[in-house]
Amino acid sequence: MNLSITGPSLSAAFLVGLLGGVHCVGMCGGLVGAFSLSQSPVRRRPSTAWSLVLGYNLGRIGSYSFAGALAGGVGSFAANLVNVRYAQLALAVLAALFMLVLGLYLAGWWRGLAVVERLGEGFWKRLAPLGRRFIPVHSFPQAIALGTLWGWMPCGLVYSVLIWAMAAGGADRGAALMMAFGLGTLPNLALMGLVGGGLAASLQHPCLRAAAGVVVIGLGVLNLTHVFWIF
Repeated sequence: MNLSITGPSLSAAFLVGLLGGVHCVGMCGGLVGAFSLSQSPVRRRPSTAWSLVLGYNLGRIGSYSFAGALAGGVGSFAANLVNVRYAQLALAVLAALFMLVLGLYLAGWWRGLAVVERLGEGFWKRLAPLGRRFIPVHSFPQAIALGTLWGWMPCGLVYSVLIWAMAAGGADRGAALMMAFGLGTLPNLALMGLVGGGLAASLQHPCLRAAAGVVVIGLGVLNLTHVFWIF
């Protein structure tokens, strides 16, 4: 049985990140705005705004990829401690179920993932103050450093995909899955950093949230069906 990630899995992870924009702009929009306002007036010019927003997001996606490598490595190690076939099956089923829950969360129909987000709050409280060292943002390297810290902010969306990364089959595959997801989140958060609250209001529309949730639920069902078909 091979439950490792494939090209379609990476495409699905990218799509989850893209659809997750309905959640990202609500949760991270204020943070993105704070980053933008922390720039000096000169640095808010369009000529430099793009580079700083890109820096934030490169740092964030780098953190996601590193976390994915850790999750994929842990999942692979755990699978080899027991019967690999059943361990892979359990991880893959758990990942698919988390995707179903994620769809409900994105649609605003169930807030259960908020409990998962709270698991990371203690770590984030210790990490977040480090970000003050890079504010105000004056350079591209500062933006990358600040974005790297931002990548560890507690987020049910990220945690759900990390569960998926655990079933990816290895550290490299887990990193690839999280990178694909992070790239999917890039368009919404990059635009949020440039155009501000107007985008956030649009993406928070209940119909759009519901549509995104339904698509992610559909992906979860497909993944679950695929797991049992292989098994």
